Amino acid sequence: MKIAFAASEVVPFAKTGGLADVSGALPVELEKLGHDVKVFMPKYYSVDEHKFNLEYQSWASPMPIRVADNVFDVHLHKGYLPNSKVEIYFIDCPYFFHRHNLYTDEKDEDQRFICFSKGVIEAIQRLHWSPDILHCNDWQTGLIPLYIKDNYNWDKLFDHTATVFTVHNIGYQGKFSTQTLYNAEISEDLFYHGGRIEQDGLVNFLKTGLSFADVINTVSETYAKELMTPEYSAGMHHLLRYREKDFYGIINGVDYDVWNPETDKLIPYNYSKADFSGKEKNKEELLKKFNMPYQKEIPLIGIVSRLAIQKGFDLVQAALGELMQLNAQWIVLGSGEQKYENMFQALHEQIPRNIGVYIGYNNDLAHLIEAGADIFLMPSYYEPCGLNQIYSLKYGTVPVVRKTGGLADTVQDWNEYNTYGMDIGNGFSFVDYKPQALVNAVQRAIGDYHNKPVWRKIQLNGMNKDYSWKHSASQYEELYKKAKLKQ
Repeated sequence: MKIAFAASEVVPFAKTGGLADVSGALPVELEKLGHDVKVFMPKYYSVDEHKFNLEYQSWASPMPIRVADNVFDVHLHKGYLPNSKVEIYFIDCPYFFHRHNLYTDEKDEDQRFICFSKGVIEAIQRLHWSPDILHCNDWQTGLIPLYIKDNYNWDKLFDHTATVFTVHNIGYQGKFSTQTLYNAEISEDLFYHGGRIEQDGLVNFLKTGLSFADVINTVSETYAKELMTPEYSAGMHHLLRYREKDFYGIINGVDYDVWNPETDKLIPYNYSKADFSGKEKNKEELLKKFNMPYQKEIPLIGIVSRLAIQKGFDLVQAALGELMQLNAQWIVLGSGEQKYENMFQALHEQIPRNIGVYIGYNNDLAHLIEAGADIFLMPSYYEPCGLNQIYSLKYGTVPVVRKTGGLADTVQDWNEYNTYGMDIGNGFSFVDYKPQALVNAVQRAIGDYHNKPVWRKIQLNGMNKDYSWKHSASQYEELYKKAKLKQ
């Protein structure tokens, strides 16, 4: 199949979250399966043409694109995803994309991604390349399925193009005033009659993608089910229920070339399922970095996270008294809401032997925490997919998670599954979003940490799991076939 993949961020060119990781990895795996894949993203100010050896496509530039009744000269640049033959095309409009941040709160944020959406379609036209699938991701690309079916339906190039729309986090929807109808050249009938693009009196880019794509999906099966409930859907549950037969969940993969304790170049000691000795040495090294005493029989609990309510830190705050009384050491890496940063900093100052804290982003340290910690905590209120729990499984670092979204799909509670004699548990989880439920789950993990045969079995169960992109890419391949049938 010919697959066009549109996303607002792609590793290694630009990243704010998990979308970039997916966009940098999934197209490469699809290419390995024999598909012809081209990726499209904006050319932000931060994308270095020389560093990434980008080629200016003079034959296709400039592309005149109309936004809000202004015509912009949009240019095209071409590069490749690392270690692959996958072409990536950059939609270059300095007026919209040469800013200090990928996303802004400025009044023309709708116009920026109107320009990008039209730019993707116009670039495909100039390539004279007729994709079987146009895969769009999150609200920034939500207009593309509509444009293919309406504004650009005159072009026979897209007669056999099916659209797929993936929701990575439904909390971000791209909502704008009715002026956007004019800016984007969208018929008012779509807004005022049927409400396929309207939500609460606003033009909603994410709802547009959900309404017009041939099939839609999100990044885990459990999150897909949660999104059909009022609690988790941010107002989209009625639409998703209506489209239930076209709505699927596919867990994100991870790159085991990067996240693998046997080959990880960012940790001092590599180790494997056959030889765990390096893991204990990494624990020593990690504690040493934070001037904390190494105590072999005391479990080390790691946290690598955005420090925000979504990630469950209001729950951690409520349970803090009991958690700090447990016989464990803690290391926290992350940044986010000031009150949670202050909370952990204050704890470190009070009990520096028990808790180490790094406020900010540090990729090397993230790898060392995965390798050196015994337990990894992710108590999220909601989690579309989650990656750190998957990294933890591979590193034999036992996850303790709330049973939601992708966490529920990847972490099987040891006690729950062992009760039925399945012997497949690879972590610990809790359901109720309550402080005591969190404390109980951590207590259970610490209890089993001291039962070494049981602990080793839990570790091995996790390390034996395969959440590589190869498996997920095969599922996307099947999703694309479904989209073609629904077209």
